Order: sequence, then C-alpha cells, then structure tokens
Amino acid sequence: MPSPATVDQTAALPMPLTFQEFQQRRRSSSPQERPVEDIGWSDKVAVWITARVGTIGFFLLILVWTLLWLGWNFLAPKDLQFDPPMGFVFWLFISNVIQILIMPLIMVGQNVLGRHAERRAENDLEVNVKAEEEIEVILHHLEYQNSILLALLRTQSDKQE
Repeated sequence: MPSPATVDQTAALPMPLTFQEFQQRRRSSSPQERPVEDIGWSDKVAVWITARVGTIGFFLLILVWTLLWLGWNFLAPKDLQFDPPMGFVFWLFISNVIQILIMPLIMVGQNVLGRHAERRAENDLEVNVKAEEEIEVILHHLEYQNSILLALLRTQSDKQE
C-alpha cells in the first residue's frame, strides 16, 4: 500500500489529456480555412517581370545593349550612325521608357510577393503554435509519468524498510 504522501503527490497532479481529447481540442481550435488568393493575369505578369529583371542575365542584356549602342554610334562611319555621339538622345529616350515601364511593374510584383510571404509567415506561426501545444501535452504526460514512477519507487523503498 502506498504511503499517504505518495498518494497525495500523484493526486496533486491533474490527469493529463488523452490523445482523443487532445485531438478534439485541436480540431476545435484550428484556424478557419483562408481562401487562397487567386491573383490576376496582371499580377502574374508583374511577378514574372520582377523575377526576370532582378537577375544577372537581365543586367548583362542591358549592359550589352548599351555597349553595342554606344560603341556603334562612337565607332561606326558618320553616315551609319543613327544617334550622334555625346548627345545620345534616342538612347536616353529608350532607356527612360524602359525604366518608366519596369519600375511600377517591379513594385506591383514585390507587393504580390510580399503578400504571399506574409501569408506563409502566418501559416508558419500557426504551425508553431500547434506544435507548442502538442509539446505542452507531451511534457504534461512526462511529468505525470515521472510522478507515478517516483511514487512507485517510494512505495518500494517503504516496503523494503
């Protein structure tokens, strides 16, 4: 027969949740399903351009285009030059048009990617909170089992004395 102190110690700890109780509680506290945001074709184009413009390939393309343009208009015979050197008005015009068109697209693409990253971070937080709850239940079970084992050890040591 266990000693009264041993019985009091195990009785002081509340009984841990069963696995079924934990599953029911977990299902009831699960977040509501959020509809997946279906982005439109314009957002898809903006994301595609954002992904391509931010590459070394795009940089090299612009660099080669600029070097060819400037090199041709510096080194070609005067009758074949189409943008007179030192002015490069046409080159500046095309460069500015490219910049004006790409900058807003990049901003839209970054906004779409940012929304996606926020949604992913929220899902990660939900997973972490659920994992923390599961760990708490496991720790509670371990603590309860530890108290039972200690009570059994004390009971056996009381019997041996």
